[in-house]
Amino acid sequence: MDRADVSLNPQPGVGASPAAAAQTSEHALPVGAIHQIDLPLRWGDSDALNHLNNTLYFRLMEEARMRILYDSGLTLPAEQGPILAHASCDFLRPLTYPATVRVTHTLARLGRSSMEFELTLEKVGDDAGPYARGRNVLVWMDYTANRSAPWPAEVLAQLGGQLRLQQSR
Repeated sequence: MDRADVSLNPQPGVGASPAAAAQTSEHALPVGAIHQIDLPLRWGDSDALNHLNNTLYFRLMEEARMRILYDSGLTLPAEQGPILAHASCDFLRPLTYPATVRVTHTLARLGRSSMEFELTLEKVGDDAGPYARGRNVLVWMDYTANRSAPWPAEVLAQLGGQLRLQQSR
């Protein structure tokens, strides 16, 4: 498991009880909430057949995930933060340059210390369906103890500012 490349800093000394985290999640970060971002493909991301290299699907997912975290306005304490515990991708159709890719994160599950996102990658302007589907699991970690910890209520509220209940495009 790798430490996410962002730091999230709730107020010092503040940690949510499981009941408080559940209450916050119902209001600030509901299951089904989404985040969408459009990202342009670069010519150098393609292989000899002009297909997007398979590793770049994960980079697009990463860029979108990090934008959620950074755009939430969160900062990082050294002793706690998120890690990416799981990432997967099903490649449905080849993406080709030039294109703009819409990456949609949908919150599928919010647990005590983890949250799971379902992802879709679609080409903007192409209504034929997704080019890829993925799954990411983020876990809130106590880095000092090297184990998971409950998501702080403040962090869930800040993330809720980036994820909204709405219909996917």
